[in-house]
Amino acid sequence: MTMRKIVVVGNGIAGLTACDSLRSAGFDGELTVVGAERHQPYSRPALSKALLHAVDDNTVGGNSDDGLQPHVLPEPTHEATELLGVSATGLDVEARLVRLDGGGELPYDGLVIASGSRAKRLGAGAQKTQKKGAAGPQRDGSHRELTLRTIEDAILLKERVASRPSVIVIGGGALGMEVASGCVHAGCDVTLVSDGKPLARQLGDHLADIFTAAAIRRGLRVVGGGKARLVDHGAGAKVVLANGTALEADLVVTAIGDAPNIGWLAGSNLLIDGQLRVDSRGRLRPDIVAAGDVASFPTRRGVERVPLWTSAIDQARVAGVGLLKGDAAPEFDFQPYFWTEGFGLSLKSAGFAPAVGPPDYCEPGGGADSMLLRWDNTDGSGTAAALNYRIPVPKLRRFADAGPAALRAAAPART
Repeated sequence: MTMRKIVVVGNGIAGLTACDSLRSAGFDGELTVVGAERHQPYSRPALSKALLHAVDDNTVGGNSDDGLQPHVLPEPTHEATELLGVSATGLDVEARLVRLDGGGELPYDGLVIASGSRAKRLGAGAQKTQKKGAAGPQRDGSHRELTLRTIEDAILLKERVASRPSVIVIGGGALGMEVASGCVHAGCDVTLVSDGKPLARQLGDHLADIFTAAAIRRGLRVVGGGKARLVDHGAGAKVVLANGTALEADLVVTAIGDAPNIGWLAGSNLLIDGQLRVDSRGRLRPDIVAAGDVASFPTRRGVERVPLWTSAIDQARVAGVGLLKGDAAPEFDFQPYFWTEGFGLSLKSAGFAPAVGPPDYCEPGGGADSMLLRWDNTDGSGTAAALNYRIPVPKLRRFADAGPAALRAAAPART
C-alpha cells in the first residue's frame, strides 16, 4: 500500500524526530501531527537540569512562549500540519481513524504513536488519571504536590521555590536528585525521600555513592523508610513512610517515575499485557509504528520501555523508516545513553546500567571529582561514565563498546 497520509500522535521529541525521519526517507505526502501540548517541541531534560538553576524569570502567559526560549528546539522543518493543544482519545485500527477530543477524526494510511508518558503521582486522584485515556498531560492531585514533566510544571515549581519553602522531594532517581539539587541551589531546606540509595538503581552503587556524598555536603537531607504516602495536613504537606517516619514541609515534589500514555489505545488490540510492544523496526503492524516513552522495544537485555530523551530520538529515527520501508528498514541496535547534573557533578553515561561493583577502568581527569570510568559487563558489553570529564558523546559510546583502545588517537595513514 502506498502511504499518502501519515498521522503522528505526539509532538514531543519522538514525534518531531519521526517526522524528520519520514521526510528524510522520502515521504512527501500529507503529514499531520496531533499534540496535546500547545507548545512546539522543547528540551524536556533542560527543565530539571537548567530551569531551576537559572536566574532569569520564566513565564508562560496566553500563547506566548517567551519563557521557553532556553528550552525550545529549532523550528520544525517537516512542513506537517500541526494540531497543537489537541489530544487523541481513541483509535480504530481497522478503519484507520484517530479520534480526537471534541469529536473530530483523522484518517491515515500510516500512523506513528509517540504519545509519550505522564508523571506518576502519590496524591488524591493519582489512580484516576487518564480513566478514559486522552493522549496528553494531565492535571490532578493536591496543589502542594508538584511533579515535573511539562514546561508549565517547571515554571510553577520555580515560582514556588522562589520564596525558599521547605521541600520534600520523593524519589531517588535522576529526576528526583536533579530537582533536589535545583531546590538546594535556590536556598530551600530540602529532604529527599528515597526507597534505597539515591541513584543506585540507575547508576549502580559506585557512582551513587559519589553523588550522594556530594549532595549531603551541599546540604541535602536523605531519608529512607519505605514507600511514601501523602497525608492532608493543613496549609503544609505531610509525608508518612512505611516505617512510620513522618515528615512535614511547605511543598512536596514527587519524582517517582512515569506511566505511558496508552489509555487512548484501549480497544485497539495493540496492547499486550498493558504494554505497547514494537518490533526491532518500531512496528506494531505494517501501518502502525510507535516510539518514545510510550513504547516497549527489544534490547540486548529483553523487551524494555526506556523513558530517556536519547532513547526516544533513536527509536523514532528507526520507526519512521520502518513505517515506510518495512523489512527493508534497518533494525534498532540500542545502546543506552543519558546524562545528569546536580550538586556540582555532571555525568554522561553510555551502555547498560546500573553498573555492578567498582569500575574496571578509571582515568583521573584534570579537575575535582573528574574521572573517566568503564565497567566490563557479564554479557560482553561495556558501560562507560564520564564524571566532570570532557569527552564527546560519540567517543564515550566507542569507549563503552571497545574499551580503552577507543581512547587512543588513530595512527596517521601511511603513504
